[in-house]
Amino acid sequence: MTPEILKSIKVWSQFIHPILMWVLLALTVYALYLGMKVRKTRSAQGDEKKELIKGKFNLKHYQVGSLLLALMVVGAVGAMGATYINSGKLFVNPHLIVGLSMTGMIAVSASLSPLMQKGSDWARSTHIALNLVLMGLFAWQAITGIGIIKNVISRM
Repeated sequence: MTPEILKSIKVWSQFIHPILMWVLLALTVYALYLGMKVRKTRSAQGDEKKELIKGKFNLKHYQVGSLLLALMVVGAVGAMGATYINSGKLFVNPHLIVGLSMTGMIAVSASLSPLMQKGSDWARSTHIALNLVLMGLFAWQAITGIGIIKNVISRM
């Protein structure tokens, strides 16, 4: 590869993480919707329950959650890698600390799935609580990320 191509890749790699994270924020909202449908299915009765079961919301919620877990871990590691490649260091700031905390939270939340499948109410409540906090932090990260993108653009 030519030096111009490598420089271009280096510069544009900084925008993969923010784009991915906005997509993940939207997927998180969709996972919340699916989770609410799963909860409604659990409490429904009769024909309503039969109709909700046909939607396979539990399977969709599990699949979207698995995708979120994988992409969040890859996105966090990729962002740190791109920052290091472009700056020669990591900037330890609230955005990084919260992002790493979120990555841990989503891993813990996902790890509760086997217990929830066995009917554990405490695991389900913990899963819901973690994901609600995660969603709030995700929104905060999106806002602080805009400032970081502005900073990156101003240095271009």
